Amino acid sequence: MIKGLYEAHLPVSNLDVSIEFYKRLELELAYRNERLAFFWIEKGHSWLGLWETEQVNIPYHPSIRHIALQVEREDMENAKGWLKEKGMQIKTAFGFPPEQQPLVLPNDPHAHGAIYFHDPDGNSIELIAPLRLDFNEDFDMMSLEGWNKR
Repeated sequence: MIKGLYEAHLPVSNLDVSIEFYKRLELELAYRNERLAFFWIEKGHSWLGLWETEQVNIPYHPSIRHIALQVEREDMENAKGWLKEKGMQIKTAFGFPPEQQPLVLPNDPHAHGAIYFHDPDGNSIELIAPLRLDFNEDFDMMSLEGWNKR
């Protein structure tokens, strides 16, 4: 019955500024009105809604104000450079500073490569790529560079 996640939403304080930010990530603007914009993540399959509101500055928690956008494993290798080209600043995540990212998340029995940054309102944006699925092996979180050297 369920085929995927069609939409996710984030609060923003200035819709125009946020639209320009998400365009720099090469997302296609699908719809806009005075206080809402939708961007296609995958056209016809998933989109991101940005809602202009005064209620943006709520404390961050991973269960709110966070989205993870899937990329190909090969693209994860170049994600840091791609983000820097677009003027995005990588944030420290799980104690890993920008220079040690992308990092590898040990979600046993899975492993995912990930890199983190913020949008203009401090919403947490993650690029994530599955590296290995359904393989039980305990390991500590590490940089993708360290993972590739294993």
